[in-house]
Amino acid sequence: MDKNQYHLNPNPLVRFLQKPPAEFTRADIIRYIEENDIEMVNFRYVGGDGRLKALNFVIQSREHLESILSAGERVDGSSLFTFLEAGSSDLYVVPRFRSAFLNPFSEIPTLDIMCSYYDKDGKPLESAPENIMRKAHKELLEKTGYGMEVMGEIEYYVISEKDPLYRANDQRAYHESEPFVKWEQLRVDAMMAMAQTGAMIKYSHSEVGNFSDDEHEYEQNEIEFLPTSVEDAADQLIIAKWILRQVAYQYGVTVSLAPKITAGKAGSGMHIHMRVMKDGKNVTLDNGRISDPARRTIAGILDIAPSLSAFGNTIPTSYFRLVPHQEAPTNVCWGERNRSTLVRVPLGWVGAGDMIAYENPLEKALNADMSDKQTFEFRCPDGSADIYLLIAGLCVGARHGLEMPDALEMAKKTYVDVNIFDEKHRARQEQLKQLPYSCAKAAEYLKKQADIYKKHDVFPETLISGLVKTLEGYDDAKLRENISGNHEETMKLVRRFLHCG
Repeated sequence: MDKNQYHLNPNPLVRFLQKPPAEFTRADIIRYIEENDIEMVNFRYVGGDGRLKALNFVIQSREHLESILSAGERVDGSSLFTFLEAGSSDLYVVPRFRSAFLNPFSEIPTLDIMCSYYDKDGKPLESAPENIMRKAHKELLEKTGYGMEVMGEIEYYVISEKDPLYRANDQRAYHESEPFVKWEQLRVDAMMAMAQTGAMIKYSHSEVGNFSDDEHEYEQNEIEFLPTSVEDAADQLIIAKWILRQVAYQYGVTVSLAPKITAGKAGSGMHIHMRVMKDGKNVTLDNGRISDPARRTIAGILDIAPSLSAFGNTIPTSYFRLVPHQEAPTNVCWGERNRSTLVRVPLGWVGAGDMIAYENPLEKALNADMSDKQTFEFRCPDGSADIYLLIAGLCVGARHGLEMPDALEMAKKTYVDVNIFDEKHRARQEQLKQLPYSCAKAAEYLKKQADIYKKHDVFPETLISGLVKTLEGYDDAKLRENISGNHEETMKLVRRFLHCG
């Protein structure tokens, strides 16, 4: 093995063990701990609120360490998930060695490991969101022969005290740099910490949203990741949210992933990019055009898109973002390079080698095949999303589309190549289905389309009915219209959900 293969990897475990995380074993973890004077182990897992939890162990001896890594530990599931009753709530959390990372914040040398939930019989907990996601992808592969790789992007606001110097223009901070934006270094520090945990990061930048009120400044940023397996993609998004909040706390500011911070300003999304895989190869393109399997996948996702909002837009303020003319989708449609659509196929890298050679005369055109970079993007989710269930739902949509006999016809009917928000295209807009406008409506769609999610026993009925009950509990069917224009009531709602997800 080339010893230099991993020398640029930001994950200390990868550099030390000289192997990718997928090959980490229990023996590897123990060796890293012993030879790097690690004193603590943290088990990490996600609760029903979508946040990363922690169980802390001080390492007592090698035998103690082996015990932790061999058997996992018990936790009270009823305190983590509302769908579990106290009388039968004991669960195991079992570490996934490939997810181990050096804690970027702990003053005591600490190794963190993501865990999965198991029931009293030592079986994966069927109702645990990460296990539903695994099952959804497994059924996609087994039933269609196709898989998916996924990546996410996180948009968030940094909320800080007002700074009168070098103010960016209101709602014009897209890709702005210091000093006109103030929190680039926070973003960079967070990126470096994410990379250390194993996250595959594509890039980051300031986003369009920035504004101020009497006391505070609000600055929007984005971090985007690279495609990977559905499990790793979900983990890196969950860990990234934890890291952003940790770094913000160290800076003495607040980070919010809430879909809406105030009325009339840019909201924050959490877009999910996908690519269709076959035998380890990206088959989203076929001779430079969107392939039939990709079109069928898109059609299936669009068909269940209204109910996908139940996983991706889970709080009332989610639907204050999903309004026309603010670059957030409201219509069920797709298009290429079109930011008004629900599913967008971004610009590809046609002629990339020629572009490099043109700008750099000392370089030769590479004529490389860049089709592996092609993805398509689901644009309605936001920071309130249950990431595991959202990705599981997208896998269900992909399978649904690949099994639909009329999927290609549906893809043709839902394709748009115009700005759907433009008044002159109103007739085209009226031909398309609409996304929900409230949690109550999302719950209604989920009930109607529940059988698609329950097919092949992927989503348990108890989870779907529990989620419907939660969404209906917000009683927000007319909330948006009732408080429209009422700044005080809108801000009460914003503050209530400021730390969603």
